[in-house]
Amino acid sequence: MRADGGSHVDQEGTCTTPTGETVAVRVNDESGGQARGVRVFAGPRWDPFIMDAPAALKTIATGQLAFTDPGSIFLDGKNVLSLVVEVDTALLDGVELVGVVAETLTRGTFNVRIERVGRPEVKNMMLAMKQYDPVNRDLEIRDLYNMEDAFHLGESYRGAYRARLNANLAFWDGLDGKTDWLPDGNGDHPLTGLVLADFLVVDLSKPYAEHGSFLEIELARRSGKAHETCGGRALNDDVIDTIFTQLVNAGNGPVIRDGVDHATRPASRTFPFLASPNPDPPELPEHL
Repeated sequence: MRADGGSHVDQEGTCTTPTGETVAVRVNDESGGQARGVRVFAGPRWDPFIMDAPAALKTIATGQLAFTDPGSIFLDGKNVLSLVVEVDTALLDGVELVGVVAETLTRGTFNVRIERVGRPEVKNMMLAMKQYDPVNRDLEIRDLYNMEDAFHLGESYRGAYRARLNANLAFWDGLDGKTDWLPDGNGDHPLTGLVLADFLVVDLSKPYAEHGSFLEIELARRSGKAHETCGGRALNDDVIDTIFTQLVNAGNGPVIRDGVDHATRPASRTFPFLASPNPDPPELPEHL
């Protein structure tokens, strides 16, 4: 970070690849920092997330689907500090199926994981509710969950995560008045194991798909079919409708829409992909 003596501050960062190669990046440089097979951007961008969050929370509070058409995007027009990393698949030595997760760790010799994201809304929509959990009703479980390695979930709290998910996934399934997900012989919801493997699955051998690839690999595997898409999560894909539809009716009924289908300013297919920041973003509300 460098100041010019006034209020302007230039920020710089470094991306280190698994091979130890470093990529220097200057915040707000749209061309990004580049090294062999890697390009990095950092800076504020228009938030791309597509979701009517207040309606989802009202659904949880009332036990009734509260989505309207149209809905409203809670984060529309707001800016978010973004990190974009573009990796040439040639660096992966022919690997086709990969898992992807984003993490925030403390700096220093001893790193503590304080946040991680694989699939969207696992924590807020599936783990946050305490009232249906018969085992850990007084436990804020998300902080513990954030500290876990997504690829190597520890044993200490695995039972607590499973109990919370079994209860909350059953809540979502019951919102349409019928049960589409029958528990297995251990009493586990059929989606609990999938949710606990909380990372995006991407098949690099398949072409990029703007819509319809989210959860396609995972759900195809559940049904014993071959997947047809690249999987993962495209920025312009309305993944929230996919999540709610699977939670509520397992894809056996109508699409459960939150009333918003696309961002006001969609992402592009050119680096750094996210839309330019809003020069006049709305004020953040004090409470959601």
